[in-house]
Amino acid sequence: MPIHLQREIERLKKLLLGLCAVVEENLRLAMKSIVRRESQLATQVIGRDLEIDHQEIDVEEECLKILALHQPVAADLRFIVAALKMNNDLERIGDLAVNIAQRALILNDLPPVEIPFDLSGLAEKSQKMFHDSLDALVNLNAQQARDVCAMDDQVDAINRQMYDQVKDMIRSHVEHLDALIALLSVSRYLERIADHATNIAEDVLYMLEGRIVRHGREFQRQGRKGS
Repeated sequence: MPIHLQREIERLKKLLLGLCAVVEENLRLAMKSIVRRESQLATQVIGRDLEIDHQEIDVEEECLKILALHQPVAADLRFIVAALKMNNDLERIGDLAVNIAQRALILNDLPPVEIPFDLSGLAEKSQKMFHDSLDALVNLNAQQARDVCAMDDQVDAINRQMYDQVKDMIRSHVEHLDALIALLSVSRYLERIADHATNIAEDVLYMLEGRIVRHGREFQRQGRKGS
């Protein structure tokens, strides 16, 4: 690899990992603001969204610059393509963390309500998927990426169960309608975060193995539904 291309790719890696760190921390604080009913934390999460947006632009610009100046091939090209796709997923996870923080502000203005489902368990699974997808990226670990993909169906199943549990509680506690809808939204945001973590893991597999696995997983799901 030419020395100038190597330096540019190392810079891109640092930018991408820096974005990963900020997004993961913002997601952690967003869930903490829900559990502890701390509006100050929620406000902090919302305030950092602009920083994430700027970092996302920096990563994209760096990718485009490398493509334009060096015309990389093979593994280098796969890394840059994967970085562009991961960059988009990271920005979306950052947006979802903000959405969770906004729901925290709503919940904190309402009387406390018993959560009718295991929100902490869902949050733990979604955050673990995101953390493990980033670990797979840092450590170039294909098996860890596959493990993340395998967890996605579990999160989807939990999210479906939560909809039924919330509907039942709304019928018996209509006075908590606003809070229950906000909690249901948080559940949906966590499920979408798990989807984005799966995307990142699939992009790690593409980067390491040179094959696209996303559509293969979709076909498998359709096959299960049709059986």
